Amino acid sequence: MQSRRAFLAQSASLLAAQSTPRPNILWISCEDSSPQLGCYGDPLAITPNLDKLATQGVRYTNAHSIIGVCAPSRSGIITGVYPTSLGTLHMRCDAKVPNEIRCFPEFLRNAGYYCTNNVKTDYNFQHPKSAWDEVSRKAHWKNRPAGKPFFAVFNNTVTHESHLPLRGNDHIEDTPRVKPNERRDPSKVAVPPYYPDTPEVRRDLANVHDVITQMDYDSGDLLKELEDAGLAEDTIVFFWSDHGVGLPRAKRWLYGSSTRVPLIVRIPAKFRQAGQGTPGATSDELVSLIDLGPTVLNLAGVPIPSYIQSRAFLGPNLTPKRKFLYGARDRMDERYDMVRMVFDGRYRYIRNFDHDRPHYQHMNTPEKGPTMIELRRLHKEGKLTNEADRYFQPKPVEELYDSTADKHEVNNLATKPEHQVRLEAMRKELFAWMRRIRDIGFIPEPEIMRMEAQYGNRMAILRAPENAKLLDDLIALETASQTDLRKALKSTHVAVRARAALKIKGGGPEMESGLTDESATVRIAAAKTLVRIPVLIKELTHSDPWTRLAAAQALDELGGNARPALDALRAARKDENRYVARVANHAVNQLTNSNNDVA
Repeated sequence: MQSRRAFLAQSASLLAAQSTPRPNILWISCEDSSPQLGCYGDPLAITPNLDKLATQGVRYTNAHSIIGVCAPSRSGIITGVYPTSLGTLHMRCDAKVPNEIRCFPEFLRNAGYYCTNNVKTDYNFQHPKSAWDEVSRKAHWKNRPAGKPFFAVFNNTVTHESHLPLRGNDHIEDTPRVKPNERRDPSKVAVPPYYPDTPEVRRDLANVHDVITQMDYDSGDLLKELEDAGLAEDTIVFFWSDHGVGLPRAKRWLYGSSTRVPLIVRIPAKFRQAGQGTPGATSDELVSLIDLGPTVLNLAGVPIPSYIQSRAFLGPNLTPKRKFLYGARDRMDERYDMVRMVFDGRYRYIRNFDHDRPHYQHMNTPEKGPTMIELRRLHKEGKLTNEADRYFQPKPVEELYDSTADKHEVNNLATKPEHQVRLEAMRKELFAWMRRIRDIGFIPEPEIMRMEAQYGNRMAILRAPENAKLLDDLIALETASQTDLRKALKSTHVAVRARAALKIKGGGPEMESGLTDESATVRIAAAKTLVRIPVLIKELTHSDPWTRLAAAQALDELGGNARPALDALRAARKDENRYVARVANHAVNQLTNSNNDVA
């Protein structure tokens, strides 16, 4: 890789030679929002400001997030590197990243830009102070030194999932600019087939529209500030969301309801390349949110670092357009899972690597939402439709959807004979991408932590010479027989043993030996399979919080068999790691038929 010092020197040299004006760049980002805007054809949307922006710029119809949750998604946006490669794949992890990989605003700052963030970071790693000139609620392009171009980010949080459960006056106070006649009637909303049609679900869906209208007002203020300052024709504007709507089966998932986001880009005439930025145009080009960073650099005339795993979709000298978009799901809050996705603009292929777990694992945050409460209630009563109830069942290994013919992606084509050629091709593409970026998702998080300490950062794990074949060995386990998985328990590499142990069904001498393996992950997997509760109780007090989390989840998944661990689980409800506390609390509630809650 090119050294950071050499790259920065090159940036400064090239920009010193530029004689043309450089654009200001404004990002208006929001949270948890699908393309439910008027300009995207939503009949209930009241979004005049963003609709106007779309008439002045380009509306992208195939823009997607990498991951359906904020922190991993933003880690990819700020670095241009896939979270599953960088090691920022797990929610609220704190990864160490290689020195040469920087937050892209650092390159802008080195090139003379004034860069501000109001006020979202949330990258799953500690960003350096050099990333921004200012990060605060007062950060603003207006504070820049005279003559400096700016890159300014404003993030709107009113659309976040935490706002949707509000009711009555609380909701009205949360959306103060939405007029009474602009508040959506719950009886008029469209209910997707994977939700029950109940008043509470309809109220959630109506609230989605209300918070988006509030966000539109706020976005209009930012756009008016530009106009009032006489800077509209000097500033490129991006509007986007970090992932889809904050409701079940959307946020945290890899369906279109989670990954598809609004993206509008307005480029003043003097900064347009031929064929780009035509006012009122739409583009069905495949765009990943990790493409935003290199696109900004390209528009600003700043060289794109060689380590970038994404591409610029605007500006000069573009590389070929994407043929595929990719996505990932790993630990979401307190629950482990591993899912990968590839999308070609029409067909969506999803691979569930932990397919023995249901879609709807218990997670504190979404469980508090009215829609999830309704789903749980009606599932227990046996009143859900098949489309809604399937997410309480174990996941299929593979899913394939025609998102054009099946916009809600509920008709899984993976077993259809007429789709086997496509299924095989997309499966091949998915594994090729995982190899290309050196996806570390197969390595359990406690082992990632240990190896991070050994190698200095997470990207280095699969790039070390001694681990050259490790990813291939891990991928091979996904189709290995139970006999071969048991043989893999004797591997010299802890990551192989750990992954194999998680996939073995039933006992036997190999699993018995796993109880004393040097890897806590192997011990936990063996203890769960063999129902050795004392081993899991011991791991529940391990020094590593992610090992404790794995032990707590194993006990929770054992249900009534975990009753001997009840006292240990009660103690774990006070664990300093809130995710461990949450899982332990759920296990206690299940064992005692109570409904206490922890933060």
